[in-house]
Amino acid sequence: MATKPIGCSPFPSEPRYERLQLLAARFPQLDPSAIDTCIRLLHLGHGLTGAYDAHLSRHGLSMGRFIVLIRLLTTEEVEKGRGLTPAELAESSSVSRATMTGLLDTLEKDDFISRQDHPEDRRMYTVHLTPKARELLDGMLPDHYRRIAGLMAPLSEAERTTLRELLNKVASGIPALRDP
Repeated sequence: MATKPIGCSPFPSEPRYERLQLLAARFPQLDPSAIDTCIRLLHLGHGLTGAYDAHLSRHGLSMGRFIVLIRLLTTEEVEKGRGLTPAELAESSSVSRATMTGLLDTLEKDDFISRQDHPEDRRMYTVHLTPKARELLDGMLPDHYRRIAGLMAPLSEAERTTLRELLNKVASGIPALRDP
C-alpha cells in the first residue's frame, strides 16, 4: 500500500474545501474550516505515528515500550535510583494497568527492566532499568534527539511556542467529539 507524503491530502485542497462548503448547505452545523483543519491534524498524527513506529522499530521498540523506558530513565536520573510502580507507569503513560502489565512482561523478558520489592510495601514492587536498557538508550537517544530536532527545525522557537499553545486549545475540545 502506497503512502502519501506528509502534507499531502487525499483530495486537492480547494476541491475538498468546496465539497465541504456544498455539504454545509445541507448540514448547517458543518463548519468547513473546522473539518478541513481536523482532517489535516489527523493526517499529521497518522504520519507522525508512522514515522515514530519506523524509527523505534529499528531499535526493536514499540512506542509503548519506548515510553516506559524513557519514563524510567528520567525518574532514575532525577531521583537517583528510584523505580516506579506499575500503577505510576500506567498513569504517566496514559495506558491501562492491564496494558502496562503486558508492556512490563515483554520488557522483562527482553532484559530491559527488573522488578524489585517495594521498599515500603511488601505487596508491591518497583520497576527499574537494567544495564542492557541503559546501553540501548545511550546508543539510540543521541540519534533520536537529532531526528526530533530535524522534525521541528522548520519552526522558529516562537512558532513552537504558538504550536504548543494551539495544540493545548485543540486538546481542550476533545470532549466535544468524544463525550455523549
